[in-house]
Amino acid sequence: MLERVLYHDHCFDGAASAAFFSRFIAGAVHPDAEFAYTGMAHRASQLFDPGLFDGDENAIVDFKYSSDPRLTWWFDHHQSAFLTPEDAEHHRNGASARKLYDPSYKSCASFIRDVARDRFGFRAPDLDDLVNWSIIIDGAQYPDARTAVEMGAPAMKLTLVIEAARGSEVVHKAIRLMQSRSLEEIVAAPDIHALYEQLYRRHLDSIDIIKNRSVEDRGVVFFDLAGCDMEGYSKFIPYYLFPNSTYTVSVSCSSFRTKISVGSNPWTPETPKHNLATICERYGGGGHARVGAISLPPGALEQARQAAAEIVARLKT
Repeated sequence: MLERVLYHDHCFDGAASAAFFSRFIAGAVHPDAEFAYTGMAHRASQLFDPGLFDGDENAIVDFKYSSDPRLTWWFDHHQSAFLTPEDAEHHRNGASARKLYDPSYKSCASFIRDVARDRFGFRAPDLDDLVNWSIIIDGAQYPDARTAVEMGAPAMKLTLVIEAARGSEVVHKAIRLMQSRSLEEIVAAPDIHALYEQLYRRHLDSIDIIKNRSVEDRGVVFFDLAGCDMEGYSKFIPYYLFPNSTYTVSVSCSSFRTKISVGSNPWTPETPKHNLATICERYGGGGHARVGAISLPPGALEQARQAAAEIVARLKT
């Protein structure tokens, strides 16, 4: 049987969630399952094309809910888990042991691990390191910004590859390797290591670009990356450069969207008072209380800049 797994693309927790879910299904539900993966990105247009659900079973992990009747499994931990109020109502009315939501978890992979253990008796102790790193990375549990930006640990090197590589092919490879290999072994694979070296040089360049384009005012850092050919960057760079800041807002462009990113400093001396997911939801985006994003159509740069300016003004109050 074919198990189609839709996951949050270019995200360490998304990949780790897909990997742990696959081990769980193969180990406790369908030993004969074959897995196919589809990376999902937040877009301004409809997220779920009907053709996505082409498996004998279909799963979504670490991404928004779909009311498509062909959806078999769903796990998410984002505050903004539902595209519409109707989707939220559909989930509430169709309560299922296989479609689960808990925004209290710092990573979706840890949520899947606990559900698999507590409800299905499945354990995979060899994946404990993977799950623990998903909590650190997705929950921003680093001891400081320097640790997050300098990327010393294998998990952080792999995060750079997953987040910054173009296309989804390397992410699919990482998902398959995560199911049976240690993070050290994955990063040491020649093709992944070579890609890491290339992306790390770009990462160092991105630090200089963000530094030169940033303005800090009343605890809020803003920068505009339009025209920089940067589809991704470490969200911790602004706090590495501006350690006393509380919030960051940025605008960036890619081939499929214009993006506004909004974050809060995990090491800020002042506790953030704004729920960033709630702010982003007003513009059609979402996320977590401490980090969120908004996706607009490609080319909507002026609209993105206007929204970003409004968010910056709000965060300064």
